[in-house]
Amino acid sequence: MNLQLRNPLIFLDLETTGINIASDRIVEIALLKINPDGNEEEKLMRINPEMPIPEQSSRIHGIYDEDVKNCPTFREVAKTLANFMEGCDLAGFNSNRFDIPLLAEEFLRAGVDIDMKKRKFIDVQAIFHKMEKRTLIAAYKLYCSKELEDAHSAMADTKATYEVLKAQLDCYQGAEYEDTFGRKSTPIVNDVEKLSEFSSFDRNVDFMGRIVYDENGVEIFNFGKNKGLSVEKVLKDQPGYYGWIMNGDFPLYTKKVLTAIKLRMFNK
Repeated sequence: MNLQLRNPLIFLDLETTGINIASDRIVEIALLKINPDGNEEEKLMRINPEMPIPEQSSRIHGIYDEDVKNCPTFREVAKTLANFMEGCDLAGFNSNRFDIPLLAEEFLRAGVDIDMKKRKFIDVQAIFHKMEKRTLIAAYKLYCSKELEDAHSAMADTKATYEVLKAQLDCYQGAEYEDTFGRKSTPIVNDVEKLSEFSSFDRNVDFMGRIVYDENGVEIFNFGKNKGLSVEKVLKDQPGYYGWIMNGDFPLYTKKVLTAIKLRMFNK
């Protein structure tokens, strides 16, 4: 089934130095842009992460320090990538919890202002796990009846993810499920906005889900001693909590979101 698109949809996959959103870096990025007319564009880049690649990470994706020492840094290609992604929605495999948050961090570090939250996100893994609960290799075999060769190669994984999403639409279109609040819905339709909604496990305000919306649309903390409490109430009653987060090992995007809420309170 071909995708029905209002905006271009970019499938992405990152190979990185590790899995820490706040501190790890991209070593390879693959982008596959699907335009509304069906035309496809590819962009594959190796990135110098400006830090050593741990051996355990290199064993997974096959990229070593020597392979990227002469490659551009993310800061050097950030504007090119931002231009390629302009006006596009995003999709990937586990992308809502890893690829998109880490990519947002890299853009912030590079000083390139790209508003990721204006976009729709489709996480093919979220659809798969809600319906079947397995991995990309198993998803590719189940939905596409193929063996995934070159797994953990960024472009191979990216193209496989695109094929899996189209096959998921063939398989699940019209299927019912319960949303986060236990309400019946029929989200599996060929529509980016509906797929984006279904892909989300949480109603995240920031990418990592440190701050989420409750069922009334109020921003609440989703971790630690203030879990479940209104962000505005915590910032009002515990003025030092803002500084603790800003000085802590939290993703830059989480800090950006928290600062925006604080500024909104100040301007009320």
